[in-house]
Amino acid sequence: MPDSGQNAAIDHVGPPPVAPGIAQPTTSVLAHAIHVGDRIDASGFERGDMIATVPLATRLTPTKFIALYRFGVVVFAGLSPAEETAYLEKIAGRISGRPDGRNEETAALEIRSDYDDRVKPGGPVEIPDLSPARFLVVADVLAKSVSLARAENKLGGVFDAIEPFAGELARTGRPPGNRRSMLKLIGQALIAQHRISGRIAVEEKPDILWDHPSLERLYARLEDEYELNERAKAVTQKLNVIVETGEALTDILDVDRSARLEVIIVALILLETLVMLLQIFLARGHA
Repeated sequence: MPDSGQNAAIDHVGPPPVAPGIAQPTTSVLAHAIHVGDRIDASGFERGDMIATVPLATRLTPTKFIALYRFGVVVFAGLSPAEETAYLEKIAGRISGRPDGRNEETAALEIRSDYDDRVKPGGPVEIPDLSPARFLVVADVLAKSVSLARAENKLGGVFDAIEPFAGELARTGRPPGNRRSMLKLIGQALIAQHRISGRIAVEEKPDILWDHPSLERLYARLEDEYELNERAKAVTQKLNVIVETGEALTDILDVDRSARLEVIIVALILLETLVMLLQIFLARGHA
């Protein structure tokens, strides 16, 4: 069993027990994930109220949490917009790369002691308490969803760039001449593929579930709600299409370039033959 890096047990956070027959009070907390860059360097950023090391997560108050994911996502729970902005300014020096647009994801958490880890379709996430472990499960899903949204946006741009190449090939029957641009598109697709499969690991479950298997159901319901597996498969298929299309176009370019080179070689041979014949003819004329 791998080391989950957790150093806090599930503490009960939510409304106190209420006698049967009395309406249960509900606490609402908003969880908010933001893609802030390509990578976050969290080394040396540990603190006493840390609840996990991977991701680096802290609990500020019983209903306020922050999690930093190395692949460039920060997840807040219970913080105001002003508090989120202040924290992002605080860690700005640890963020490398720029975000592509504004990729965010939110989840409304409703906490009530008689709830049983339920996710309403398109609605709030109902949980009995906001423990560190439950926060980490919610944060993991939101962080993956934000990263998938970024990949979806980037791949949309790559498809838009490939379309003119394919359109020119269909219209003229000739391959596009800019081979370097095609190689750049293939490179972008490979980077996106590495990021999703290597850093984000969408299909892997969070380590916290090893220590708290009772939260498997909550994770599965959140995973279904945000369609993580389906979106990851769709992104992978798009990546494969981009790579295959780029390779096909570059192969066509290579064949076309080889054909042109052969024509040039044949022309040079003919030219050299004509020059030799001309020299022989001139030599016989002088004789």
